[in-house]
Amino acid sequence: MTPRGYAIACALASAALFGASTPLAKFLLGDISPWLLAAILYLGSGLGLAAWLGLRPGARQPSTLAPDDWPWLAAAIGFGGVIAPVLLMHGLARTDAGTSALLLNLEAALTAAIAWTAFRENVDRRVFVGMLAIVAGGVLLAWEQAPRAGSLAGPLLVAAACFAWAIDNNLTRKVSGGDAVVIACLKGLVAGGVNLALALAAGAALPAAGAIAAAGLLGLLGYGVSLVLFILALRALGTARTGAYFSVAPFFGAALALAFLGERPTEPFWIAAALMAAGIWLHLSERHEHPHAHEALEHSHPHTHDAHHRHAHDFPWEGREPHAHRHRHEPLVHAHPHYPDLHHRHRH
Repeated sequence: MTPRGYAIACALASAALFGASTPLAKFLLGDISPWLLAAILYLGSGLGLAAWLGLRPGARQPSTLAPDDWPWLAAAIGFGGVIAPVLLMHGLARTDAGTSALLLNLEAALTAAIAWTAFRENVDRRVFVGMLAIVAGGVLLAWEQAPRAGSLAGPLLVAAACFAWAIDNNLTRKVSGGDAVVIACLKGLVAGGVNLALALAAGAALPAAGAIAAAGLLGLLGYGVSLVLFILALRALGTARTGAYFSVAPFFGAALALAFLGERPTEPFWIAAALMAAGIWLHLSERHEHPHAHEALEHSHPHTHDAHHRHAHDFPWEGREPHAHRHRHEPLVHAHPHYPDLHHRHRH
């Protein structure tokens, strides 16, 4: 499998895990308050990944996070780990799961908008039209939901969660060269701990042990493992394109909601689904290639010795790949298909 193919597979697997978690979280809202559920989901993620870090080969190796990565990671945890899940849980409590699942496609469009405007990722007509289709589907869902909900409160809360996660995605892009498991573990532990303290202070009561275990396992898979895979894709594809692939998540959630929650789709539901599917296809079929220049760069991340990593080692190396260490890229000019990964975040 090519590096791009592997990254796309990671993004799609991440989407499947997160998308399935949305209707399953709906089941748990009857036993757990929205704020407390958000806390347990992230704590389950953090504790499960911490256990993996202790057991995996090379567990004592230091993280590849650099000192200047920590402020970006802290901000990402605040937006994506503390604010977004609380907004989503309250939105789920006011909106049917199928509509909520498809409405989460707004995260991809908002992620791309921030990536293009604030972080200057490249965008072409095909990618832009794809995002317009996704946004149109999300607007249709929110408009169609209002008469049944009595207000826009539920859809707006889900949309606000998408905006917070969009900020998180772009901030996480800045640290995506680091250890993906460490990043996801820290987000789970910090975000889960903060939300747990706030929920208990607000008067939330702890549910039965079985409900806690179910929510923790759901958090490990739907938030922890999903985030690890998302970071791996982010490293190779850039923020906007990873967000586009990740936007298939709501389709997994909608399928589960329709199958197990007894919800019946309406005509606007299917029109919105078609618009979002068209937008995703436009992203999947993109090809970006032109002559470009690499400036000198020194950083650390897991890599193999491809065209961008032809360097010597100043330490004993047994030939194992991928491996991570601090290395320097010399200036280089060439042309090949590429995306805004760690080595192709150049202006156009």
